[in-house]
Amino acid sequence: MQNGPAVRRRKLGAELRALRTGAGLTSGEAARLVGWHQSKVSRIETGASGVKPADLRLLLDAYGVRDRHLRELLLILAGSEETSGRHRWWHAYRGVLPPTYRDFISLESQASAMRTLETTVVPGLLQTAEYARAVTRAAVKDLDEDRLDTLVEVRLARQDVLRSDPPLALSAVLDEAVLRREVGGPGVMARQRRRLMEAARLPQVRLQVLPFTAGAHIGLTGPFVIFSFPSTSDLDVVVLDQLTSSLYLERKEDLVAYSEAFSTLQFHALSPEDSLDYIAGIGDGV
Repeated sequence: MQNGPAVRRRKLGAELRALRTGAGLTSGEAARLVGWHQSKVSRIETGASGVKPADLRLLLDAYGVRDRHLRELLLILAGSEETSGRHRWWHAYRGVLPPTYRDFISLESQASAMRTLETTVVPGLLQTAEYARAVTRAAVKDLDEDRLDTLVEVRLARQDVLRSDPPLALSAVLDEAVLRREVGGPGVMARQRRRLMEAARLPQVRLQVLPFTAGAHIGLTGPFVIFSFPSTSDLDVVVLDQLTSSLYLERKEDLVAYSEAFSTLQFHALSPEDSLDYIAGIGDGV
């Protein structure tokens, strides 16, 4: 388990090594093409050191990488702030957001798909403003109103990934506790449940409820997120949220284990159609 930057360096290095090999180049040949020492290429490929955006572009040009989205994704992994459009909006909040949160948003903005199990709160991408405000106020101690407003603003801005072209494909399994816990009071929860029902009807969103009657299940160990990326599955990553940080799991065996766990949870959860009826029933006092 590592922090976001360390994971990104290794994933970037592994992808660059694959691209170099695919181009039929040795590390020494690649180094000569861009005017470096071979050891610099090796350090980048092992994740021992990062790579500047300008140097990354040199490597991608040398390897013949023309895919725009793949180039932007690799630049994000390199920590670049120079990518276009919605991918860089969070940099305006650098003085407010902790690095781990910025790391999470950068992955979320570049992912093509996101699978998430939530056991305590509504996923951030589906929260209403008033629900987000109540959750943030409870989670962050001694928060003044200006900072609270900013954090809620960020939470809502993240939701643009569901409206982008193409949109993020979101699959969410919610424990029933998420729907019944009165965050912000009954009125806030009623409006939040309606928001969930609206989102569940979007073609890019698959929402399932895991009812209490499902009993003990593999998700009892806690919530998690799996990000998947276009062009290559080697960049996929599991994120576990902690109270003060996030942990990133990158090993293939971890990805397989969490992917299988999510499939199991989907199997035991209600279907998307039955989940809509279940949420409506909770709103009716069932």
